[in-house]
Amino acid sequence: MKVNVFSRSGKEIVKGGLQLPDEASVADLQKALHKTNKKWYPARQRFTLPAPASGAKPVVLDAKKRLADYSTGTTLDVVFKDLGPQIGFKTVFFWEYFGPLVLYSLFYFFPQVFYVDAPKRKLKDVQTYALIYWTFHYTKRILETFFVHRFSHGTMPLQNLFRNCGYYWTFAAFVSFFVNHPLYTPVSDTQIKIGFGIAIVNQLSNLYCHIILRNLRSDASAGYQIPKGFLFNFITCANYTTEITAWLGFNIATQSVAGYLFMLAGAMQMAEWALAKHKRLVKLFDGKEGRPKYPRRWIMLPPIF
Repeated sequence: MKVNVFSRSGKEIVKGGLQLPDEASVADLQKALHKTNKKWYPARQRFTLPAPASGAKPVVLDAKKRLADYSTGTTLDVVFKDLGPQIGFKTVFFWEYFGPLVLYSLFYFFPQVFYVDAPKRKLKDVQTYALIYWTFHYTKRILETFFVHRFSHGTMPLQNLFRNCGYYWTFAAFVSFFVNHPLYTPVSDTQIKIGFGIAIVNQLSNLYCHIILRNLRSDASAGYQIPKGFLFNFITCANYTTEITAWLGFNIATQSVAGYLFMLAGAMQMAEWALAKHKRLVKLFDGKEGRPKYPRRWIMLPPIF
């Protein structure tokens, strides 16, 4: 099969096209294009069919499918997009979580470096509890990255590493600066216990939600499925619900403006992801042509969202 590769502007990427076996897959096309330009390794390639005249979104070629699945003849025209330098999801997640793990502890263990009032510091129990909780949370996230989460894509744009790390690392320093400040005033013991109780219960619930999502499909299966079990019976993105509620518990216990701002920023981003996922699931599982109908559920934060 002859494959003609064009840019989105219509320029021919490979003069004369690429000649591939009739049984070749999209992955084989990626390898063939990589041979013509070593910069375009498969992870930074995306192929689509030419945009339809109707203005609808072009079909993205699946690397696991055969080229023949997208053509009825012996010639196939595809549009190539260079996705730019890529980096593994696990690598990005490790660094964005490892940073807060280290940065937060610096303000706790080395106050003399960050505070002029450091000699007056009398360490409060809640500051130690906060450090333990923070360490537990980000250690859990790192372990989930390597042993629990499954990623539909192996890589993401390299620039995401700097954006994600900037977000997590900055907020870690921001929150830690105030919670570990020598002039920090703790709330009552009862409020501390209630706050960390809420946080710990939701951390464990969040882990369970991630395990449910992992078990939704085996390595051999593909496609979306309706999440079921535990809080997913009522909430589409129960994993986000427990994440936000856990930070709410942390903030009830530590009571800092920085902590609440961190929670709010995270909640806004998760709300955007949750809404997109909910709409996608409702669209996919519409109850037509034998497909199951997606049940009525809250999106992320019952009873308001």
